[in-house]
Amino acid sequence: MSNAFPVLTAAEAAALINHGSTIGVSGFTPAGAAKVVPKALAARARSEHEAGREFKVAIISGASTGDSLDGELARADAISWRTPYQSNKSLRESINAGRIHFFDMHLSHLAQQVRRGFLGKIDWAIVEACDITPEGEIVLSTSVGTSPTFLRQAERVIIELNRYHSPKLRGFHDIYEPLDPPFRKVIPLENCTDRIGSPVVKIDPKKIVAVVENNKPDEVGGFDPADELTNKIGANVAEFIANEIAVGRIPREFLPLQSGVGNIANAVLGALGANPDIPDFQMFSEVIQDSVIGLIRSGKCKFATGTSLTIAPALLQSIYADLEFFRPRLLLRPQEITNNPEMVRRLGIITVNTAIEVDIFGNVNSTHIMGTGLMNGIGGSGDFTRNAYISIFTCPSTAKGNKISTIVPFASHLDHSEHSVAVLITEQGVADLRGKSPAERSREIINKCAHPDFREPLTRYYESTKKGHTHASLAHAFSFHQQFMATGDMHGAHVA
Repeated sequence: MSNAFPVLTAAEAAALINHGSTIGVSGFTPAGAAKVVPKALAARARSEHEAGREFKVAIISGASTGDSLDGELARADAISWRTPYQSNKSLRESINAGRIHFFDMHLSHLAQQVRRGFLGKIDWAIVEACDITPEGEIVLSTSVGTSPTFLRQAERVIIELNRYHSPKLRGFHDIYEPLDPPFRKVIPLENCTDRIGSPVVKIDPKKIVAVVENNKPDEVGGFDPADELTNKIGANVAEFIANEIAVGRIPREFLPLQSGVGNIANAVLGALGANPDIPDFQMFSEVIQDSVIGLIRSGKCKFATGTSLTIAPALLQSIYADLEFFRPRLLLRPQEITNNPEMVRRLGIITVNTAIEVDIFGNVNSTHIMGTGLMNGIGGSGDFTRNAYISIFTCPSTAKGNKISTIVPFASHLDHSEHSVAVLITEQGVADLRGKSPAERSREIINKCAHPDFREPLTRYYESTKKGHTHASLAHAFSFHQQFMATGDMHGAHVA
C-alpha cells in the first residue's frame, strides 16, 4: 500500500485543504470518525487566524463524530457550517451562539442530498479505514455512515489508515448504495441478515491524494451504570413488549428492534435481555452499543446490524480478539440503508428512542432545550419513528432534580408529531396512545407517565381549556417553560 499512495503526516495532509472547502468526513458517533487530519486542520486554522487570514471549512458527516474532529474544529473557529447531527459540547456552544450555521437533518436523507448536489460540491473526503488496496478498495473501520457516498462524490480523498482497528474487519461491512430517482429499484433486503452489497468501498485510486497512518482508538466514552430510574424505565418497556406478544399484537416470532443511544437505551436493552417473556431477537438499528455485545454473547441477540459499532475501547478490543465469533453476528451498512423507511416498514421494526420532553397530546421534542437551545439533533429517530411497527419514546418524568417536568402542556419544539408516536414510557408507567383521541391521549399521558408532582397542574391546564378537538390554551401552553425561565423550577406554573 505505501508504494501505491503518498503517505503524509496529518499536518501535510491538512495543508492541502483550502479555506472554503466542503469536507465529507467519516464517523457515525465517534466510531470510525476521522481523527488526526481534522485535529491538524484545527491547528492550521489557528495559525491562519493568528496571521490575520480567514480559514473555515464546511463539515458534513454521517452523524456526530469525536472531539478530535467536531470539538477541535469548533474551538479553533474553523467551521462555517455543519450538518446533519452533532453531540459535542464545544460545537453545540458555537452553534447556539450563532458562530456556526447548523442545519438538522433526517439521517436517511443525507446521502441522496449529497449525491444530487443539494449541499454543493464535495471538495474533500477524509475517511478512516483499516485497510486499503492499490486498486482503491477501502475497508472501513467501525462505522459506515455516509462514507461510501463521500468517497465517491469528493474530488479528492484523504485516507486515515488507522492501525488500531484490525484489517480483519473486512467482511463486517455490507456497502450498498441505491440508485437515485427516477432509476431507483427495490432494496433487495428482506431479512436483517441479508447481504446485498460489497465488503469494501471501491473508488478510483487516482482520487486518493494522501494516506495518513495512525493508531488512535475511537473516542467513545462509557455509559453510566444503570440506576433505579433507568432500570424502571427499561423494565416498563420490556413488560409492555412482553404483553404485546402475549395478546397477539406482536407476532410470537417477534420482530427486529431499534434502539437509540445513551444510558436509558442501554438500560432498556438490558431489561429486554433479562425478561424471560421476550424471545431471542435481532436488531436493525443505527448504533450497536456496549449492551448489545453482551446480549450477542449470551445468545439473546442473535444478530445485530447497524451503521456504527459504538463500543468502549476495552470492549472493542475484546471483540477484535474474538472476531470469528462475531463475524456471522454483526454487520455494518450505510445509514441510508439502516435508516431507510422502506426497510423499517418492510421488516416491521419496533423502535425505542428518547425524548427531551413530550406534551400531553403525544408530540415529542427530541432536540431543543426550552425550545431554543439545540442539544444534539433529530438524528435517525424520525426515520425510525415515522415508519415503525410500534414507535416507543422513553424519558424520565422529571429532570434537573425534579424541577423540570418532561411532560408539558405543549412541546416547546416539535420533532415527532402525535401522528407518529404510538407509546410513551417513563419510570411512572406506560401510556399507549394508539387509537386514542387528543382528550384520551391527554388523560393517558398525565395519569400514567407524568410525575405525581405535576399531574394536578397538567390536569388543571387541560380541564380549563375544554374547547375544540384539541384542548389548548394559547395563553398558557408554555406556562411550565415560562415558570422555569423565571424561577428555575416548573412548580407553581400558572396554567389557567
